[in-house]
Amino acid sequence: MSTNPSVKSSSQIAMRITEAILAKQLAPGTRLGEQQLADLFNVSRTQVREALTRLMARGIVTVSARRGWFVIEPTADEAREAFEARRVIELGLLRQARVRPVTASAISQLRAHIAREEAAIAGADVGARSYLLGDFHVCLCECLGNSLLSETLRDLTARTTLTAMLHQSSEQAEDSCSEHVLIVEALERGDLEQAEQLMHTHLQHVESGLNQVRSSDPLEPLRQALASVSRPTAVDDAGSVRQPGKRPL
Repeated sequence: MSTNPSVKSSSQIAMRITEAILAKQLAPGTRLGEQQLADLFNVSRTQVREALTRLMARGIVTVSARRGWFVIEPTADEAREAFEARRVIELGLLRQARVRPVTASAISQLRAHIAREEAAIAGADVGARSYLLGDFHVCLCECLGNSLLSETLRDLTARTTLTAMLHQSSEQAEDSCSEHVLIVEALERGDLEQAEQLMHTHLQHVESGLNQVRSSDPLEPLRQALASVSRPTAVDDAGSVRQPGKRPL
C-alpha cells in the first residue's frame, strides 16, 4: 500500500485503506498496526485509530483487544450476503434510472472510466486493473445520481473483493471490462431494461468466479506438505538394494 504525503485526515486514511483492498494490495487478515500506519502517513495514532474505527463501523476491518486491528476475512455466507446487497442496490438504481434519464455527461464519465480499465488491462499493473474494475460500479452509482449509496457500494465491493485475493486472469478482466462496455452502451441507447439485465448477468459472473475460488481445497497446501514422503531406495556398500529402515545383512 503506497502512501500520500497529502493524506492527513482520518477519512482520507480510511479511503486509502479501502482503495488498497479494492486493488488487492491488502489481503484478508492483514494486521493493521496503529503505529506503523501513523509512521507511513505521518499522522498521530489518534487519527489512525479514528480511521480504523470508521472502517470497523463499515464492516471492513475488525479489532481484537489483545491482537489489534485486522482486515476482515469474510466467510462464504458473508460474501453471499454482500453480493445480495450489491444486487439490490445496483439493479435498483438502474430500475430507478428509467424515470430519471442518464445524462450525456454521465455517459462520457463512464466511457472515460472504461478507457482507464482498458489501459490497465493492457498494462502490467494488476492492482490498478482490479481497483478500476471494482470502482466502475461505484462510478456508475455516482453517475446515476446517488452519492450516498455509492459509499455503501464501495464498502460492499471491498468486502466481495476480500472473498478471493487470487489475481484475476487477464482473460477474466477483459471479459469483465467488455460487460461494462455493454452496460454503458445500453444506457446510452436509453435501454434501461437491457442495462439492468446485463448488470444482473455481470454480477452473476463475478460472484461465480469467487465461488470457484472458494470451492477449491483450502487445505491443499498443508495436504501436500504433510503427504507421505516417498523414501528413496538405499544401496549398500556392496551395491545391493535394500529397503529403508533395514540393516544390510
